[in-house]
Amino acid sequence: MGLLITRDDFTEDEFARFSERIEEQLDVLGTLANLPGFGEGPATVGAELELFLVDPAGLPLSANREVLARTVDRRFTVELDRFNLEFNASPCPLAGRPFTALADELAGALVEITRAAREQGGRIVPIGILPTLRREDLTAAELTDVPRYRALGKRIRRLRGGPFHVRIHGEDPLALDTDDVAMEGAGTSFQVHLRVPPQSFSRYYNAAQIATIPALAASCNSPILIGHRLWDETRIALFRQVVDDRLDAPAAFHPPSRVSFGYGWARDGAAELFAESVRLHAPLLPVLGSEDPRQTLASGGVPGLAELRLHHGTVWRWNRAVYDPGSGGHFRIEYRALPAGPTVVDMLASAAFLLGATLGLAPDVDRLLPAYPFELARHAFHRAAQHGLDAVVPFPCDEAPSPRAVPVVTLCERLLPLARSGLVGAGVLESEADRFLDVFAARVRSGQNGARWQRAALAALRVRHSHEEALRRMLAQYEERAASGEPVHTWAPVEGGAQNKPMTDSPIRS
Repeated sequence: MGLLITRDDFTEDEFARFSERIEEQLDVLGTLANLPGFGEGPATVGAELELFLVDPAGLPLSANREVLARTVDRRFTVELDRFNLEFNASPCPLAGRPFTALADELAGALVEITRAAREQGGRIVPIGILPTLRREDLTAAELTDVPRYRALGKRIRRLRGGPFHVRIHGEDPLALDTDDVAMEGAGTSFQVHLRVPPQSFSRYYNAAQIATIPALAASCNSPILIGHRLWDETRIALFRQVVDDRLDAPAAFHPPSRVSFGYGWARDGAAELFAESVRLHAPLLPVLGSEDPRQTLASGGVPGLAELRLHHGTVWRWNRAVYDPGSGGHFRIEYRALPAGPTVVDMLASAAFLLGATLGLAPDVDRLLPAYPFELARHAFHRAAQHGLDAVVPFPCDEAPSPRAVPVVTLCERLLPLARSGLVGAGVLESEADRFLDVFAARVRSGQNGARWQRAALAALRVRHSHEEALRRMLAQYEERAASGEPVHTWAPVEGGAQNKPMTDSPIRS
């Protein structure tokens, strides 16, 4: 976020000064957002992909820094746990063939990081939650040893004052307590960015919130955590609980969570969402910069607002507003709910639907909101994560004055033409939109996303194998199919007695 974090302990005076600084920068951001012409420019898209490192047995390989040392690709970086890596794709124009450009970049990067991992005796797996994770893989000893992550863990534990409680319902309900944030590393995501005009940010953001519900349901890829069969997208439930800095509170009082779908429809632009982060959540990393943002603004420059961006980056909304001082300054929406995997083409198909539905809904979203109470949208988001393509969610219908229960498959089908028109209207070539939306549509109609394939594969393998062995073999067959580059809806079912070896030297192709 623009400030180098070199230590993990801070004084109370530093926290106080940091709080004053982010309040000041919040005012500057409001002024900046209202300047005529600020942030205007062609729409762009970007992406971040988080990955797992695994060893020859399919277990997590704690060697992210060693793997990075074997690659010259500086777009890769470490993530929270030592078996996590992250790739940051270059932004590209939305007009033309943006998804093909991202697919080519991701595929090339995976070839390179696969080579580097192989030299360290490992493999790369894009998947929402690694099904072979064990409880002992998610302890403080696995945290990547950099000051940022140590400082985050220390401060969140101090604010909470007790263990984190993980309670997730499912076929095999999970209940455990943990003393460290390292469990967050169990989930990896595919995050997409969309640059949007500041003056209409609220419309795009609200549209993104709505579009995320069906996009997430169709893209679930995280049904198993520590051997427990839970939500289709268990990441959503897990992340909120393992970085929860709130004290255990009486049932009548529910403070806001740092991880959330939000607290209401956006009304006053991106600055409103930054204000919520500042006013609702205590600072975690009070690193102070040297910029005087008012002076920068007065001299005609674009202030970096590094402290505000750093703080906002420790409030993890599933769709987050981003301020970037680059390219003359602009705002983006960061879509954080989609999981990693199974293949590059699957991830880009989900992104095409998500961005297209956002663009298609935005012009008319203000008419939709009065018929869609925010609490119902938040409920729909969590039902989508819990039940995936089987979810039934509340959604406004033209034929009814109030929201009705709609199968999420029906909602996807209803929004696909709107997603196509949104992409094409923004300059995406028709052939490009069709290529990726057709993959998304076929997945929805087949009823098979990554989560559903994993569940069925595990059930088939458990007929002849122990649960642990079935998980290992299921991951091996997941890797083999993903390495083919074929989208998940085309994957053949697993036979219980089969044992296929993963294709250890093939990246996940597009």
